[in-house]
Order: sequence, then structure tokens, then C-alpha cells
Amino acid sequence: MAVPKKKKSKSKGRMRQAANWKLKAPTSSSCPRCGTAKRPHTVCGSCGWYKGRVAVNVDAS
Repeated sequence: MAVPKKKKSKSKGRMRQAANWKLKAPTSSSCPRCGTAKRPHTVCGSCGWYKGRVAVNVDAS
């Protein structure tokens, strides 16, 4: 098995681990009915539609 020639310093190891901690912006899609931005696979908060049907009654007041 391969063995490293030199010991990796703590800072190099921590830098390598920190690359996996990056936060990504959540994805968004547009509602096909009203066009507002929403999270994918969720009910639209402004019109209440999901998959071509009314899932939640949203009052306009």
C-alpha cells in the first residue's frame, strides 16, 4: 500500500476538511402558475398550487 513520504501539517489537513464545509445556496425554481420563485418539490407559497392542483388554500388578504 502507498505510504506518504512526509507528514501533512495540521493546517493542510484542516484546509482539506474545510473544503467540504462550504454552504451552497438553495436551489429555486419558478412556479408554473404564478411565476414566483419557490423551492423545488414544494407547494408555492403565493398561490398554493403543487403538481397542477390546489394543495393549500391561500387567502389573498
